[in-house]
Amino acid sequence: MKPSVYLETTIISYLAARPSRDVITAAYQKITVEWWATRDAFRLFVSERVIHEANAGNATMAAKRLQFVEGIASLSMTDETTSFAKLILQSTSLPAKAAEDALHIALASVHEIDFLLTWNCKHIANAVLIRKVAELCDQCGYKWPVICTPPELLAKS
Repeated sequence: MKPSVYLETTIISYLAARPSRDVITAAYQKITVEWWATRDAFRLFVSERVIHEANAGNATMAAKRLQFVEGIASLSMTDETTSFAKLILQSTSLPAKAAEDALHIALASVHEIDFLLTWNCKHIANAVLIRKVAELCDQCGYKWPVICTPPELLAKS
């Protein structure tokens, strides 16, 4: 069976964004497009949170982002995912404003997704946080997802 991947909103945003003049952002966009070309090697998932976030902002860009999530299975938000997200916030150094980020992690964990793909290295793909999330998943009996960025998952595809 193909490995499962939860696409956090930053992935969709980089795919749909206008080409950036910033060299780092442009490189992230290019790598994201390269990873997207390998997506058939994975079972892809988003969530209502991703769809909600992708639909925000400029209507034209939101429509473009929503095209990328069209047809991708959506993980359901449950009391269990909400509770686990709260535990992640309470047990880590994440600020309250990162509640959405904790929800993405909880969704991938509770639904036993293999990989959580993101460009959010501050509140999701953060080495200190990843270690704590792994411990919390183990303590709560969840399979913890490998939290990574597109170049890391390209190496595995």
